[in-house]
Amino acid sequence: MAARQIFNPDGFRNIETDGKITGYQFQFKAQYYRGITLSIVHDITVNVDGEDAAREDISLTVNGETFTLDEMLTVVDSDYRWEFGEFATVNVKKEGGLAAGKHHIKAVQTIVPSYMPFPLITACETDFEIK
Repeated sequence: MAARQIFNPDGFRNIETDGKITGYQFQFKAQYYRGITLSIVHDITVNVDGEDAAREDISLTVNGETFTLDEMLTVVDSDYRWEFGEFATVNVKKEGGLAAGKHHIKAVQTIVPSYMPFPLITACETDFEIK
């Protein structure tokens, strides 16, 4: 799939908390043919410029609520669905965030629908710029 369809080109930015850069975030779409509950998203891995983010440093924001990857496994409330075609925000804790300039990202989604005999693993890559 084309990266421009998966990633929001305007969704890459550093996260600022209390005047301090505490990480970075990006927006991308679920690689599944319909909306999904968060509980079937078993993993999201993130690698920027060859550096893997730790699982415990990754969270996802959907419908204004943020969940760690472990919390997502328990979310069955239909208010927190990742709807088909909508961007969700992936947040990554990283002191100082990302330097201004060009970067390359590879994010992998692992989605496990209950009726599938295997997980759906999709790698998504693109280049982006932090201004």
